[in-house]
Amino acid sequence: MKINLLLISIFLTIIIYAEINHETGMINSTKLNGEGCICHNQYYNDSVYVWIEGPDSVFIGDTVQFKLFMTGGPAIAGGFNIATYFGILNSIDATTQVISGELTHTMPNPFANDTATWNFLYTTPDSIVTDTLYSVANSVNGNGNPTLDEWNFGENFAINVIDQPVDLKNKRLQPVDFALYQNYPNPFNPSTNFRFQIANFGFVTLKVYDVLGNEVATLVNEEKPAGEYELEFFASELSSGIYFYKLSTRGFSETKKMILMK
Repeated sequence: MKINLLLISIFLTIIIYAEINHETGMINSTKLNGEGCICHNQYYNDSVYVWIEGPDSVFIGDTVQFKLFMTGGPAIAGGFNIATYFGILNSIDATTQVISGELTHTMPNPFANDTATWNFLYTTPDSIVTDTLYSVANSVNGNGNPTLDEWNFGENFAINVIDQPVDLKNKRLQPVDFALYQNYPNPFNPSTNFRFQIANFGFVTLKVYDVLGNEVATLVNEEKPAGEYELEFFASELSSGIYFYKLSTRGFSETKKMILMK
């Protein structure tokens, strides 16, 4: 009987320690180097959905913003862990922190509109490579019993680290193709960045539309030489929701989706 009571006491101590420890972050839990949030619950649960949004192509040496999302589970509050092979992860606000090169929470983050989110920064390595962001997040019930929480791994997010097409003096090199890249950050509030390239001189338009197809902003409407371009879009006067941005020039047209989340 004494042995059983001792084992129960040790087990409860481990659970309590794990819960307290994870209140201020967790690392070594992603698919890169861990087995998930097993101190909260032994198995992952598909009712929890975790994903990362941000640019999938980034220049060498750039620092860009990404966002982690989680829905499902008890949905009272949440925590997370992100790891990467080659890049450097950094905090963007007081809700996150870096421990041993991995990113995690500083305290449980309450859900808002059925979703918990965290913003963070990623700095690319100094060579051309395909990097991966690994994530895991835990949806907690807030009652102090970690075994009733639910967690899941996030989808691996691949990042293509590409060479900068302009030199230090900002002289533009001749692109070999047309391209419209995903805006970043995305979702955004109140501003985001657009990047595109055109292969030859011509008239270029870059416009923003709402979900009904109404034009809400014209960002470019002029002739431009071949080159790589980047500009910032401020949407402080627009309401939250889904928007589309479209690049058009002779022989090329492409549209991408973005989310304004206030």
